[in-house]
Amino acid sequence: MAIKTARSTVGWPHDSAARYKAPTSRRVCTYWLEGRCNRNPCRFSHDASLLRNVYHRAAKQSSHMAEDCPGRKGPESSPVVNSASSTSGERSESSTNKNPLKPQEKLCNFWITGNCVKGDACPFLHSWFHGVDFAILAKLEGHKKGVSGIALPSGSTKLYSGSKDGTARIWDCHTGQCDQVINLGGEVGCFTCEGPWVFVGLPNTVKAYNIQNGASYNISGPVGQVHALEVANDMLFAGAQDGTILVWKGGSEADPFQMAAPLRGHTKGVVSLTVGRDRLYSGSIDRTIRVWDLHTLECVQELVGHPDVVMSLLCWDQYLMSCSLDKTIKVWGVATEGGSLEVGYTHHEDHGILALSGTIDAHGKPVLLCACLDNTVRLYELPSFTERGKIFSRREVRTLQTAPGGLFFTGDAAGTLTVWNWLDRPKSQKEQLPQAMESC
Repeated sequence: MAIKTARSTVGWPHDSAARYKAPTSRRVCTYWLEGRCNRNPCRFSHDASLLRNVYHRAAKQSSHMAEDCPGRKGPESSPVVNSASSTSGERSESSTNKNPLKPQEKLCNFWITGNCVKGDACPFLHSWFHGVDFAILAKLEGHKKGVSGIALPSGSTKLYSGSKDGTARIWDCHTGQCDQVINLGGEVGCFTCEGPWVFVGLPNTVKAYNIQNGASYNISGPVGQVHALEVANDMLFAGAQDGTILVWKGGSEADPFQMAAPLRGHTKGVVSLTVGRDRLYSGSIDRTIRVWDLHTLECVQELVGHPDVVMSLLCWDQYLMSCSLDKTIKVWGVATEGGSLEVGYTHHEDHGILALSGTIDAHGKPVLLCACLDNTVRLYELPSFTERGKIFSRREVRTLQTAPGGLFFTGDAAGTLTVWNWLDRPKSQKEQLPQAMESC
C-alpha cells in the first residue's frame, strides 16, 4: 500500500514548517506514519521515500545472501521462479513476502473464542480461511491431543486419524460421524496407507491393519517413536527416533512383513520420508537429507542445506522439496551430469515450517500446502509460488494429507481434523456448505 505524503502534517502545529529542523536519524518515525507524532523537532525522519528505499535495499541484500550449501544457484536459475520477474531484487521481494497482512487477511482473535461484538463491522476475518477456490467441508472433533496422522485408503468410505492422545478414530465419510475409537496404547507418530493396509507408527512398533479382512499385526524392530512411514516397491519403510530407517519386505500370507537390512546413516531421529523416481528420501533432526536407491537400498547422496530440522519432504515433478524449522522451503533439482541434487531455489516464510503436501485444484493446477508455526497453512500455486490462499487454525497444523476428488485434510495440535475441498467455481467464503463429507 502506498504511503500518503500528505500525512506529514498530521499532529503538527500550523507553523511547523518555519520551525522545522533536520532529523538526526534516517529511520522513519513510526508515530508519524500513524499520524500521531507531536515532536518538533523529531530526531526521526518524516520522509516516506526513505521507507521505500530501506525495503528496496533489504530486498537486494537478501537476494545476495549465500546459502550454507556448496554449488547453490541463485533464484535466476530456479525453475520455480515466476518468469514475470525481471530482476533478482523483484524475485527476492516476491519470495520473502515480509509485508504485513492487511486487516481483512488477519483472523479475529475474539471471533475464535466467540467474543467478537463488532460483527460485520470487524475489520478482521471471521473465517477459518482466506481464499475463493476452496472451502471447509467438515470439522471433525474428538481427539484430546494433536492429530499426528491422517489416512484415507483408496476406495474406502472411512477416514482414519491418529493422535498424540494414543487413539485412532475411524470416521464415516458420508455423515462425518466417528464410528469407532481404537486405543493404541501409545502416542501415534504417523499414519500411512497402501491398498487395503493402514499402518500406524507408535513407540517401538508399527501396527498394520488390513481393512478388507480385519487382520492386524504388531511389527517390532523400531527403537523409540516411529515418526515417518512410507511404502514403495512392495516394501514398508519406518523412520525411527534412533536415526534408523527400518525396512520390511512382503512375505507370505502367514508372515506378510519380513525385515530386511535397516538403513543407517542419520545420527538423529528420522522425521520425514518420501519416495520418487526410484529413490527414497529421508529427512532428519540431524539437519540432513539422505537419498537412498530403492533397488540396492544404498545411500547415494547426502544433502546439506538446512540449518535446522528437516520436517517434511515432497516429490513434485522432477524436483524434491524440503521444509525446515529454519523458515525455508528448498527446491532441489538435478544440476550435474552425475545426477546429484542441488538447491535450485529457496522460498522463505516468516515462521518455521512443519509440513508440506501437494494437491491439484479443480482446474488441474498443482498447489503446494505449507503448514507454518504461526497456526496457518499457506497455499501456493506451483511452479511460481503464487499465493492462492491461507488456512487458519487454533493451534499449529502438523499433519497434511490429500485425497482424490479434490479433498485435502489438516490436523492441528488442538486435536481438530478439518476436511477441505476444491470448488469447481469460486464461491463466497460466507456461502454455507454442507457439513457431511459427501464427496469422499
